[in-house]
Amino acid sequence: MYQNCPPQRRTILATAVALAVLSLAGAAAAQEAAPAAPMQKVEITGSSIKRVASEQAVPVTTVKAEEMTNSALTTVADVVTSLPVGATNVPSSAGAGTNVNMRGIGINRTLVLLNGRRLANEPISDGFVNVDVIPMSALSRAEVLRDGASSTYGADAVGGVLNFITRPSFKGLNVTAQTVQPERSGGGREYRLSVLGGVGSLAEDGWNVYATVDHHKRSALDSADRPELSSPEQLASLGIAPKLSTGTYAQPANIFSPSTGITGNPYYSKGCTAPYSVPAPKNTCALSANYILALPGNAQTTFFSKGSLRHGDDKLFTAELLYAKEHIKTQKAPTTSVGFNGVTMKITPSSPYYPGGSAGVPAIAGINGSPLNVSWSVAELGPAIADDEQQNMRLVLADEGKALGWDYRLGFVYAAGRRDSYFVRGYLNGPQLNAGVLNGILNPFGTQDAKGLDYLKSISVDGNQIRHTTNVYTGVDTTFTRELVQLGGGALTLATGAEFHHDGDEDRSLDGDALVPYQNRMPSHSRGSRNIAAAFAELDLPFTKELDVGLAVRGDRYSDFGSTVNPKLTVRWQPTKLLMLRGSASTGFRAPTIFDRYGYRLPGATALTTARWDDPLLCPGGRMGVPGTGTAVAGANPLVVCNAILPIQQGSNPDVEPEKARNLTAGVVVEPIRNATVSVDWYDIRVRNSIGVLAQNAIFTNTAKYADLFVRNPDGSLAYVKDTTDNLGDLRTSGIDLGLQYKLPRNPLGDFRVGLEGTYVTRFQTQNEKGGEWISNLGRFGSIGSGNVSSAPTYTFRWKHTARLSWNRADWFGQLTNFYNTGYHDLNNVLPEFRRDISSYSIWNLTAGYKGIPHTTILVGVSNLADTRPPATNSNATGYANNVSSPIGRAWNLRLSYDL
Repeated sequence: MYQNCPPQRRTILATAVALAVLSLAGAAAAQEAAPAAPMQKVEITGSSIKRVASEQAVPVTTVKAEEMTNSALTTVADVVTSLPVGATNVPSSAGAGTNVNMRGIGINRTLVLLNGRRLANEPISDGFVNVDVIPMSALSRAEVLRDGASSTYGADAVGGVLNFITRPSFKGLNVTAQTVQPERSGGGREYRLSVLGGVGSLAEDGWNVYATVDHHKRSALDSADRPELSSPEQLASLGIAPKLSTGTYAQPANIFSPSTGITGNPYYSKGCTAPYSVPAPKNTCALSANYILALPGNAQTTFFSKGSLRHGDDKLFTAELLYAKEHIKTQKAPTTSVGFNGVTMKITPSSPYYPGGSAGVPAIAGINGSPLNVSWSVAELGPAIADDEQQNMRLVLADEGKALGWDYRLGFVYAAGRRDSYFVRGYLNGPQLNAGVLNGILNPFGTQDAKGLDYLKSISVDGNQIRHTTNVYTGVDTTFTRELVQLGGGALTLATGAEFHHDGDEDRSLDGDALVPYQNRMPSHSRGSRNIAAAFAELDLPFTKELDVGLAVRGDRYSDFGSTVNPKLTVRWQPTKLLMLRGSASTGFRAPTIFDRYGYRLPGATALTTARWDDPLLCPGGRMGVPGTGTAVAGANPLVVCNAILPIQQGSNPDVEPEKARNLTAGVVVEPIRNATVSVDWYDIRVRNSIGVLAQNAIFTNTAKYADLFVRNPDGSLAYVKDTTDNLGDLRTSGIDLGLQYKLPRNPLGDFRVGLEGTYVTRFQTQNEKGGEWISNLGRFGSIGSGNVSSAPTYTFRWKHTARLSWNRADWFGQLTNFYNTGYHDLNNVLPEFRRDISSYSIWNLTAGYKGIPHTTILVGVSNLADTRPPATNSNATGYANNVSSPIGRAWNLRLSYDL
C-alpha cells in the first residue's frame, strides 16, 4: 500500500543535510585533480554566439541523455515533469498531448525547440508543442533556458526555452527495449522499443547518416483500479462524492414534472440500480461508477533521421527529418440526455416505460400522468470513448561554416501538424436518442429489450470523425558571426541575422459533431495565417577577463499586428575563479495565436462546462461556488439548473490584442570547494495585457461580478456562459532558482556525484481584468485557466526540486533521484467541513545498471520507491492531483540496450 508523504519542511531539510554531509565528506578527502583540458566554445541555448558553457550570463540547465535514463524516465514527458521550472500537463481527457508550462505562466509562453529550431505546434487553439513527438532515442541532451529569450527567438519565449538537442552523429546499431510494470494490478503498463542505426564517420569519411524509430505505449489506468483514490468513500471524504448532492443524469433516469414541480426517481425507494447508481438527496439517484480514467492511455511512434556532410575545408551541411504519430484515448461518463439545442428529453404516458405504466416501471406519487423531463445517462453502453490521432512532421535543411571572414548558419524549416478526432464507442445521435424515449422505444429507467438495443445501435455515431485541424510552419533563417576587435578580455563578437516564416492553421468541426450531446456545438470552419519577418543582432563585449557584457536586439514584423522590437542586456562579472555574478534584463512580445484571433466563432454554446455548477439565476441561494447547494426557482427543472453541466461558449476573439513582457534575472555562482558549484538566481517576470480565458471556477465563485457573461434565452433559461479568449489583466511572478552540483573525489567505492535543482517561488499573482485586484496563485488555485486544453485554474508550488545521487564503478552504475514539491490549498468548491489542504509530494526513484557484458547494457530500477500515494484533491473526479503526481504507485523498470 501507499505510504504517507513526509512533511515538506522535513524533506527539504533532509535533502539539504544529505547534500551538505556529502560535500563535507568529499572536501575532507579532496585529491589533486589533473590539469583541465582547454574549454571548447559551443552554442548555448539563448545566444547566437558560441562561448564556453560555464561562462554563460543567463541561467541554463543541461540534462544529459544518460541522466534521463538513469532517473528511470521513459518519455520526454517524464523529463519535462522532472524539471523544477517545468510544470507539465500529460495527455488528458481533452485529447491534448504533453505540453510544457515553464514558470507556470502558460503553455503558449514556453518555447520548445529541436536543435535550436521550431517545431510545428499541436494544431489546436493553445498553440503549443506536443513534446511527445520528440524521440528519446535520438537525444543527446536537453537545455533549459530559465530566462526570457524574445531577443533571440522571437515570440513565445517569455517563460523560457526548452531546447532538445539530438546526437550530432551516430555510427553503428543500437536496439533498446524497455518495460515499466506497476506493482499493483490494473493499467499503467509501459513498453518502449527503439532502433537506432547509422553509417559513416564525420571525422574519417566526412559524412554520417543515422536514423531511429522509437515506439512507446502506455495502457490506460481505470479509476476502479485505484479505489483508494476515487472510491465513493474516498470521494465522500473529499466532499465530491455523487451521493452528497442531487442526482442529475443517471441510470435509471431522474425525472422532473414541470406541471407539479416534483423531482424524483422511480427506483429511489429500491436503492437505485447497482452498479450504475446510488441514492442521492431529493429522492434522486446519482451515477455511481467512476468512468473517469485515472490515467489515459496513449501510444507514440516517432521516426528521426539526420544526415551530415562536410564540404570544403570547414563547412557542414545537415538534413533532418522527423515524423511522429500519437494516439490518445479519451474517456468520459456515458452519453447523457443533456439538453440539446434547447430541446429536453421527455417521456409521456403513452410510453410503456412511463412510471406506473405497462412495462412495470414503479410509479411516482403526485406526477398525475403529466409529461416528464428525463435526465438519463445511458450507462448500459459503458463510457463514451474517443480517439485523438495526432501527426507531426518536420524537415530541416541547414548549412554552416566559414566564408569571407564570417561564421555563417543557414536554415530552411518545413513543419506540419495534424489532429483528427473520432468517436470510438458509446456516442449517440442526440435528437434521435430523445425521439427514442418520446416514442416509447427506449427505456430510460432500465435495461433495453431487443428492440431498444437495435435502436441504440442504429443511432450510434461510433466511428464518425469529430474534428480535423492542421497547421503548417515554413521558415528560413540566417545567422552570421565574426570577431570584430580585441578588447581587454577577448574578442568583441557580433552575431546578426534574419528570419522569415509563415504560419497557417485550419480547423474544421464536422457536421456530425452537432448531433452528439457531449459536443454541443454546430459545425464550424476557420482558417488563418500570418507572415513574420525578423532581424536581430547580438554583441558580446568582454571588456576585461572578469567583466563581460552582452547586448541583443530583435525586431519582428507581423503581417497582422505590425512591428515590435525587443532588446536584452546580460552582464557577467567573475572577479575570481570561485565567484561569478550574472544578470539580465529583457522585454518580450507575444501575439495571439492564429486560433486565438481567427479560430472558430459561433453564435451560441460551443461546449459544456467541465464541472457541475448551479445556475445563479434559476438555482440561487446556495454557497457561492459550491454546486448542489442552491434551490431551483418555481418552474425550473432542478436536474438541469442545479449541480448541472451547463452550456458554455468558447472560441476565438477577433479583438484580442498582443501581450508584452519584461524579464529580470540576477544571480551568483560560487565554487566553495573543488568540483562543487552552487548557483542562486533570482527572476522576476511581468506580463502585461495577458491573453487567456477565465477559469470556470473564477466565474462561478463570483457570479455577481460576472453576471454579464451569463447569456439568457427569452424565457430566462441559460443559453450559454461566455468564456472566449480575451485580454485579461497582468501577471507577475518572481522567485529563486537554486542549483547544487558536486563531484566527490574518486575513492575505492567508485565515483559519486550529487546535484540538486530547485525553484522557490516568492510571488505569483494574476488579474482577471485590466486594473483588477491581484489574485495569488502561490500555493493555491488561481483564477486564470491554463488554456483550452484544461479549463481548470492554475496553481504554483512554493518549492519544487529534483535531487540526484549518481554512482559508477567500473562496469556498474546507479542513481537515486528525488522529485519533490510543496503542498498547497485545495480548490475547495465544497462545503466548509470538507475544505482542506493538499499535502506535499515526494517520490524516490532508484536505478542500477551493468555494462560488463559485451555490447549490452542492462538497467533495472524502481519508480516511486516508497510507494507514495499521490496527493488527494477535491478539484477533480479522479480524486488526486493528476498533473503533478502519478496514480501508478511503485513500478519496476527494466531496460536492455544492445550496441553493435
